[in-house]
Amino acid sequence: MEPLPGLLGFTRALAAAGVPADPHRAMAFTEAIGHIDIADPRQLYAAGRATLCGEPDDLPVYARVFAAWFGAGYPGTTPATEKPARPRIAALDGRTASGEPGEALRVAADDTEVLRYRDLAELTEAERERVRALLAELDVRPPLRSSMRRRPAHRGELDPGRTLRGMLASGGEPVHLRHRASAPRPRGIVLLLDISGSMRPYADALLRFAHVVTRRAATETFTIGTRLTRLTPALRARDPELALAAAARTVPDWAGGTRIGESLRVFCDRWGQRGLARGAVVVVYSDGWERGEPERLGEQMARLHRLAHKVFWVNPHAGRAGYEPVQSGIAAALGHIDRLLAGHSLETLRMLLREVRDA
Repeated sequence: MEPLPGLLGFTRALAAAGVPADPHRAMAFTEAIGHIDIADPRQLYAAGRATLCGEPDDLPVYARVFAAWFGAGYPGTTPATEKPARPRIAALDGRTASGEPGEALRVAADDTEVLRYRDLAELTEAERERVRALLAELDVRPPLRSSMRRRPAHRGELDPGRTLRGMLASGGEPVHLRHRASAPRPRGIVLLLDISGSMRPYADALLRFAHVVTRRAATETFTIGTRLTRLTPALRARDPELALAAAARTVPDWAGGTRIGESLRVFCDRWGQRGLARGAVVVVYSDGWERGEPERLGEQMARLHRLAHKVFWVNPHAGRAGYEPVQSGIAAALGHIDRLLAGHSLETLRMLLREVRDA
């Protein structure tokens, strides 16, 4: 959308005051206001705060410039005796900001909504803290598989045992027919997480994601680097900080090289073929940089695909424009995976959980 009158001047004023409102952030701001009612100072303030501020120190400067430019401070701090001022820019449908009815969208654009789409490797420390809280709120529902077990149901196949027992209890008189249906059970999940040097910017968020999934579903978690390490016992701790500290003590090869093919061979030999991967949904999270032989990686991925119900490969770079799966590892694995998914943001991790649930 075209920048509305006054918005570019506001971003320039912020830059002059020391807030790094560069063209990239200015564009994010103009996109965010396309989803709010800009006649509402609260929404306008939140949209600018989420997209134009990069550090906690920017917030007081932003508040002062906002008040000076639009004639309105942060809406929650406006004294009760004062009438909140309206922004001095036009509404989205061309009407004035006097409160007249219009067709403007009224979807609140707050910092949480914007943060969901930010690249996890580019967050400030304050944003990382917020993402950690949001990761703990992810909706984790395991995939289900059919079972031979049956449970009482209102409809379905006839349950002769319960029907007969009901007749006996009533002295042989006819009773309502009883029914039963299959009782699905959770399907296993396996997370294989690359913790090599090239994946270091995503390591903290990735392990916190694994902690949430491991605690809420039947999940086994391993790291792959120069060797394979099982993290499931460490990640079962309720407190995420204690869990990550235990994981750090368990993994001996943080930020090292990557031998994905060899790590997958060890997994299939020691755990996968013995039951963990059989019928499970397996998620390999890696950027695909392989120091070993790509042919071995291809062989082990084919082996894993034969054991598992579904195999997803999640690459943090796959969500970027122009991405091509040309790295030696991902190129060798492509023929043996069900989906190649992006994994660079909170939103893509949420979408991954949906793919796993529906597998």
